[in-house]
Amino acid sequence: MKLRYAEISTLGETLAEELNRDFPEDTYIQLIYLPEIRAQLALNRNDPSNAIEILRAATPYEMGTDALMSAYVRGQAYFAAHRGVEAAAEFHRIMNHREIVQNDVIGALAHLQIGRAYAMQGDTVKAKAAYQDFLTLWKDADPDVPILIVAKAEYAKLK
Repeated sequence: MKLRYAEISTLGETLAEELNRDFPEDTYIQLIYLPEIRAQLALNRNDPSNAIEILRAATPYEMGTDALMSAYVRGQAYFAAHRGVEAAAEFHRIMNHREIVQNDVIGALAHLQIGRAYAMQGDTVKAKAAYQDFLTLWKDADPDVPILIVAKAEYAKLK
């Protein structure tokens, strides 16, 4: 079953409401999970400024989490707001804390996102290096993975 974008957003909003209702005193859900979900929903609505604001609640706690997803979503929000320097800083935070990220996919995707942030800033040399790091990490991946296809195309345009 393939869901449409609007259906996914509706499911996300429903999930956030249910989590908030069912776990009002759960610190992790209230201060990490819900801000991540709500920030992603704001990004889905093309509202990166709101996403950044929503994630302020998670910032003091995200280093104690298991994946730094809030930093990743914040980086995406900065990127969507055309703030490449701040986006790169968030993705560097992920890469600089491999002990937290471990084998979560955002660790590898952070390389790609840093490449995109550098490209946005016009720094082709750093962008190429970041893309090469990502492509090296994904060298054994299925060649039909959509993010890999997009990354290869973006990298080719940098040359």
